[in-house]
Amino acid sequence: MLRLLSLAALLLTLASSAHAQGGGGFGGGRKGQRLGQLENAKIAFITNRVVLTQDQAQKFWPLYNEFSGRRREFNRNGRLLRRDVADGMTDQQIRENFTQAFTMRQQELNLEKEYFDKFQKVISLRQVAQLFQAERDFTKEVIRRVADRPARPGDGLN
Repeated sequence: MLRLLSLAALLLTLASSAHAQGGGGFGGGRKGQRLGQLENAKIAFITNRVVLTQDQAQKFWPLYNEFSGRRREFNRNGRLLRRDVADGMTDQQIRENFTQAFTMRQQELNLEKEYFDKFQKVISLRQVAQLFQAERDFTKEVIRRVADRPARPGDGLN
């Protein structure tokens, strides 16, 4: 479950990174539009799967957005650590890099446990389970669509 959630967050982080390179807000070019579309699709997907009352939705979405932002930050930092591994590193530097990466993954797990408890205060346990399943399913769907689509020049996927 953690791996799929991490993958979902990674996909959103990658989209966010592409968005930052494209500049501006969601309207900042094609990459920004794609990020906005991905975020909107995820919200719609989760909304469809986790049926929320109006009262629940008003409490849930700000909490979920806070959770997603914090999780995205962990993934961004983790990506920076992995990128730093180079042939010129000493064994000790590589070990320290892995230790930091393991610490960050543990912090991400702690974050998920923290928000698991917070989510249960605004939605039912069943809805929390549906939320995490919806995130996994959304990630699988995004991966399937990316894998199935033909590569286009300049989209960074070829």
